[in-house]
Amino acid sequence: MAYDFDVIVAGCGPAGAMAAKAAAQAGCSVAAFDKRKELGAPVRCGEGIGLHWMDELGSKLRDKAISAEISGSVLVSPDWKNKVTIRNAETKGVVVDRKVFDKDLAMDAGRAGAQIFAHSEVVGVLKDGNMVAGVKAFVDGKPQEFRAKAVIAADGGESTIARLAGLNTVSTLYDTDFGVEYEMVNVECEDLIEVYFSVADAPRGYVWIFPKGKDVANVGVGIGGMQSPNAKHYLDRWIKAHPERLGKAQTVAIKGGLIPVGAPMTEGAVGEGIIVAGTAAHQVDPIHGGGICLAMEAGKLAGEVAAKNALAGTTDRAHLLEYARIYEKGPALKLLKRLRMRKVLEKLSDDDLNAIFSHLDDKDIDNLLKSNFAAVVGKMGGLLMSRPGLVKTISALA
Repeated sequence: MAYDFDVIVAGCGPAGAMAAKAAAQAGCSVAAFDKRKELGAPVRCGEGIGLHWMDELGSKLRDKAISAEISGSVLVSPDWKNKVTIRNAETKGVVVDRKVFDKDLAMDAGRAGAQIFAHSEVVGVLKDGNMVAGVKAFVDGKPQEFRAKAVIAADGGESTIARLAGLNTVSTLYDTDFGVEYEMVNVECEDLIEVYFSVADAPRGYVWIFPKGKDVANVGVGIGGMQSPNAKHYLDRWIKAHPERLGKAQTVAIKGGLIPVGAPMTEGAVGEGIIVAGTAAHQVDPIHGGGICLAMEAGKLAGEVAAKNALAGTTDRAHLLEYARIYEKGPALKLLKRLRMRKVLEKLSDDDLNAIFSHLDDKDIDNLLKSNFAAVVGKMGGLLMSRPGLVKTISALA
């Protein structure tokens, strides 16, 4: 059977670019398609990443891709009376310019040998029986078909390719967050990511300020999908309520989108001849909705597994499930722990959060970020005695 490529990747964001690069480095002929004219746009996130990820994933950041360097984070209670700042090796990071960052990842894939099709939308899949055997795409406005031994769907939260292949990647409304973000000028910034918790201001979410320079920042909010009115309403109200922080700020760009924050897909992300990776497979942090590096991690793994089996002629689901097995034993375990924490946080009132913040320090936050819940819960004995209603909720983390 004639194939145009060994591996085809639908979507060339962080997951798709890493998948294309990994598959090409393994010796496969690879094509990556993306519907956007300019990779990295439109931006849908705070653009923050931890530097340790880049080392772990074997990627390098160009200076031009960095908007600001970050030393840590400050978490703020609903009443603003308690602030916890955390700075350590793992909180060092950057806020990137996604238009540069994503393009750099695609260039790396191209340098590895992948063929990049920008402004080329994948609109369907080709099948041989139940086996996905390629894609239908519009390239330069013309419909074309490309056959491949394996397809990787990395086309984001609104993924259609996986569903066209017969996989159910739909996220429930409960497990979906909606975010909106303004890039603003006249925002005085430090080298810290600011996170503001409040059920009233951001139900099942938080407000954030990610610095992109001395006076430029991404200011946004994420809220649970079951909430109303929309996220923009909450963000506008929060900005208006804090003139001392944002009274002179001016919006120069508006960004937003949906974020799947439920359990990551594992076996369900694999079909006959197809693997789903990144946000399309809900591989997103359930607490803060961050997914750039998680997508890169999953994309790299998907590319490696797809390439191995494409070269061996074993792209049936039974063999491609190696991707799910590896993911289950590593990244998924961490995300499931984070999901437990999200489900606890969403049950807390602002009064509860204020009380909890008064008992936390930077070491506690570090433990929470590392999913070392027991140490933090054990420290809260006095608080739980005074608030017995919290016992059941908090103890779910122990």
